Amino acid sequence: MNEEITTAEPTEEELAEQARIRREKLQKLISEGNNPFAKVKYDASADSSYIKNNFEILEGKEVSIAGRLMSRRIMGKASFSHISDRDGLIQIYVRRDDVGEEDYASFKKDYDLGDIVGVKGYVFKTQTGEISVHCTHIEMLTKCLRPLPEKQHGLTNADIRYRQRDLDLIVNPEVKKAFVTRSLIFREIRAFLDARGFLEVDTPVLTTLEIGAAARPFKTRHNALDIDMYLRIETELYLKRLIVGGLEKVYEVGRIFRNEGMDAFHNPEFTTVELYQAYCDYFALMDLVEEMYKTITQNVCGTTEISYQGTKLELGKPWARMTMKQAVKKYSGADYDEWKSDEDARACAAKLGVEVPEGEKATKGHVLIALFDEFCEKQLIQPTFIYDYPVENSPLAKRKEDEPAFTQRFEYFICAHEFGNAFSELNDPIDQKQRFVKQVEEKRAQEKDCNAQIDEDFITALEYGLPPTGGLGFGVDRLVMLLTDSATIRDVLLFPTMKPKK
Repeated sequence: MNEEITTAEPTEEELAEQARIRREKLQKLISEGNNPFAKVKYDASADSSYIKNNFEILEGKEVSIAGRLMSRRIMGKASFSHISDRDGLIQIYVRRDDVGEEDYASFKKDYDLGDIVGVKGYVFKTQTGEISVHCTHIEMLTKCLRPLPEKQHGLTNADIRYRQRDLDLIVNPEVKKAFVTRSLIFREIRAFLDARGFLEVDTPVLTTLEIGAAARPFKTRHNALDIDMYLRIETELYLKRLIVGGLEKVYEVGRIFRNEGMDAFHNPEFTTVELYQAYCDYFALMDLVEEMYKTITQNVCGTTEISYQGTKLELGKPWARMTMKQAVKKYSGADYDEWKSDEDARACAAKLGVEVPEGEKATKGHVLIALFDEFCEKQLIQPTFIYDYPVENSPLAKRKEDEPAFTQRFEYFICAHEFGNAFSELNDPIDQKQRFVKQVEEKRAQEKDCNAQIDEDFITALEYGLPPTGGLGFGVDRLVMLLTDSATIRDVLLFPTMKPKK
């Protein structure tokens, strides 16, 4: 009996029959006093990777391992199987003369693929050179009551994979590898920032007001206080208050919630890193971003040359840097410095066939942003910093002294997607409040039932004095996508947001 090879994908009726048979086997085991769900622990002395990496030391020595039964080749008085643990697969050799006639008969009749087993035996290498465990004792630790997807067709349906990530992890090793890599990326981010004197902090997820930012929040109700509350759309304002308090270098790995659309690069719930450093400007943060991405990529991937969806990228070389004006001129031909008025800018947009959403109210800054979105972003394949953004879309960034229509802000792009955003932070409380007022007014005008307010506590904090500060925020999920060559954010979120089935 070979439980690795099948010729056709089973029907729903066949799957139901297999599940019924598994429950019958469970009842048989229970009636015999061998309830597998009664097991409370198993002392495993090794795992698959440890055995394979230390074969010379372990050969001929006894080990105990535990994992999920993934294949069986029954050959009369002996069988070869594979069990899967956290680090991969390892073969076990089960022979009647070694485990006993009764246990071997049970192994053949009562065990199924997917069952979780404990194995004791000694380490050896087969004639084909495969490192294995020669079983002297085997026991069932958990009965799997549903048949696993058969090996030939596997689990490829994306909807099922995202809804049943546990099953996806069982049968698709590359998925498990992606999430191991995700964990390594988080570790490397923290190691990089910790080594540079940053302090990791936590700030509230529930807030008492809806701020004027463009992102739409999730709203909830706090019953005890009898007030509406909002899931945070950023960690920025709290973190800058900590800089006011004198912490000087802080960061947060934070879960963010935005009640907006979903696509390959957006999920309503996602993870960001935001960091703030006193006495630092946005050019220093460009250097930090370059070094951080280079270090993380090297440590996680073993090289700074990677491929994303067929595009070769080099994250170790100096990144390109352009102002937004330079990028727009390069890729659209439009020259901001030739526009004498807002009307000139709108006429240029019309000539280039670019619709400006705000119509007659569109400023030169609005037009520049629209042209960048239309012509530039798709051209930014290799890592590129775009800096000096118009004040119109940068309410928290400090203005440039020599060009007050622009701010000390940058975003960086890889493979035509934005990966992070940074400012020389605005620390003038008077200017900040004026921008907040305008932001709130615009949001209330655009959205019905909008309760946007100014964060007066933040303004008060600024009035005590925020030192010159640089701030950076970037999406960790997008970085994981990049380093695991994943096409969609759902592939790097263990449990992406899904519409419930009826």
